[in-house]
Amino acid sequence: MLIISLFFLWGFALNLNPILIPHLKKACQLSDTQSAFIDSASYIAYFLLAIPAGKFMKRFGYKGGIVLGLLLFATGAFLFYPAAQTRSYVFFLSALFIIASGLTFLETAANPYITVLGDKEGATQRLNFAQSFNGLAATLAPLLGGMFILSGETLDADVQAAMSTGQLNSYLDKEASAVQVPFIVIGLVVLMVAIFLMRTPLPEIQDNNDTAGSNGSLWKQKNLMLGVVAQFFYVGAQVCVSSFFIRFSAQVAGIAEKSASLFLSGALLGFMAGRFIGTFLMKYISPSKLLTIYSVTNIILILVAIALKGKPSVYALMGVEFFMSIMFPTIFSLSIRDLGPRMKEGSSYVIMAIVGGAVFPVLMGSVSDMTNIQTAYIVPAICFAVVCYFAITNLQVKKIKIATSH
Repeated sequence: MLIISLFFLWGFALNLNPILIPHLKKACQLSDTQSAFIDSASYIAYFLLAIPAGKFMKRFGYKGGIVLGLLLFATGAFLFYPAAQTRSYVFFLSALFIIASGLTFLETAANPYITVLGDKEGATQRLNFAQSFNGLAATLAPLLGGMFILSGETLDADVQAAMSTGQLNSYLDKEASAVQVPFIVIGLVVLMVAIFLMRTPLPEIQDNNDTAGSNGSLWKQKNLMLGVVAQFFYVGAQVCVSSFFIRFSAQVAGIAEKSASLFLSGALLGFMAGRFIGTFLMKYISPSKLLTIYSVTNIILILVAIALKGKPSVYALMGVEFFMSIMFPTIFSLSIRDLGPRMKEGSSYVIMAIVGGAVFPVLMGSVSDMTNIQTAYIVPAICFAVVCYFAITNLQVKKIKIATSH
């Protein structure tokens, strides 16, 4: 139960970013490009700390890594309070980076640990069960974030210009302070889980020696390298689609931010349902073929969202969430197949590719600032084209075991 709670916690934290992006854009008076650094602060941590997290756990064990991850997570959440007091965007980004550093430790530990925490035959079932709580968190985060963080009050540039300095600062301070209580609560919950884990005896798993068969460079493994590139582009697409959803809904369909957060919550519910439906479909359709179909469908849906106006474009974007659902674990598993004793090393490469979530939102924000948010969605469409290419190169693979989830 404690390990499964970690899947919920990191899913909740990462899926608050689509709420924080429009919120801090208002509170800190940011451009779309600047607001996208919220994702960058989160996802760059995976690139920088995935391998150090693995080395830390090799020395201090899974439990040590998980506890450190939770303490970092709680520390970052508590730092939101002074960040809001000072209304410093750099302070907010620093707090988010610390949270994400903790999430990196949690995710690096929990995915493999849940598979070995019981009999070998039930490993996949345990992982899929744990992943469902990750999906639940993805659904609840925008719902609760929209309820307790978003004010629903957005003042355009002309109104702000007409306000006195005192009135404007009062409005901005009120917006910034909305994150204080929610993140204090999050920090306390995470700290409580950390204390429970410290006081709970957990079985320590001894890793098998992976030195056998380690000759040759993994850089020469063409499928692994293609998988790393595909995962880099996929995570970029996933973050872009979700993070700018509320801004897209407001600009293209005139949906208020609180209502847009409900639409996003519904879309992420579709993401969770897609995981279960996709897993079922893989009994009858090869994973690579399903990945090809889903990536092509997402390209079409995004082009529809770019071409249409009003709520139909928002509905098309909601559909993208459903068809993204199987992509991370499927790309991951296809990438590391046939690596044998070097699977762990190859896995770390694919995990580091999560840094795509730090790169593409900034690119998309720049396109939005130069054009508009609707046109900027061409960025995730291009990303899905790369995923499609990777899927096509693996069409001969008939069956895989889903190895991880994000």
